[in-house]
Amino acid sequence: MHFVGYNLFIVGCKPIFERSVPMRHIPNILTCLRILMVGVFIYFFIDTQYFICLITIMVAFLTDLLDGFLARRNNWISNLGKILDPFADKLFVITALACFYTRGWLPLFLLIIMAVKELAMVIGGLVLLKKEVVVYSDWFGKSAAGFFTAGVMLMFLRELYFPAIGIFALYVLITATVLSYIALYHYAMLNARPAKKEDSLQSKEEQL
Repeated sequence: MHFVGYNLFIVGCKPIFERSVPMRHIPNILTCLRILMVGVFIYFFIDTQYFICLITIMVAFLTDLLDGFLARRNNWISNLGKILDPFADKLFVITALACFYTRGWLPLFLLIIMAVKELAMVIGGLVLLKKEVVVYSDWFGKSAAGFFTAGVMLMFLRELYFPAIGIFALYVLITATVLSYIALYHYAMLNARPAKKEDSLQSKEEQL
């Protein structure tokens, strides 16, 4: 996963190093910046600078909204962006949950459930990519990502200011996990339909 993600990151961020950057690359550049923020998050989390971690999450969330808005509004949607955007979401989610587990903020079962789901998504996405089918995040996936972001923010707010909201933050993360599995099922059904149609067409041709 890291090797594939690194290659996608290099391809997606290539326009940053070019002398002139076409406007259509802005969403992918924002997504690459979001991926870089994962490293910033880890550094300050290890240093127990939780307020900066909270700000990093908020900035990452805003850039996520902005790149999606710009891509849809200006028709700057690309297959690379469809891959990079959910990859950045997954990387942030797993990183945050893993960090929380190391501090004892999160039960191990929740981290394992999410890691299994994300691994299934990555493997399924790579298989479909070989068939030239690009799986991109829709509103099911974005809803789950939104709940995860809210849960992560609440975890930091609990640690910084409001200890009483700890159980609520955990419930939000559990809700996000449930939504992510619904999204996984939706992606599976959505991408299974074309395959079934192709199989039925092939069987009809064979009968003829």
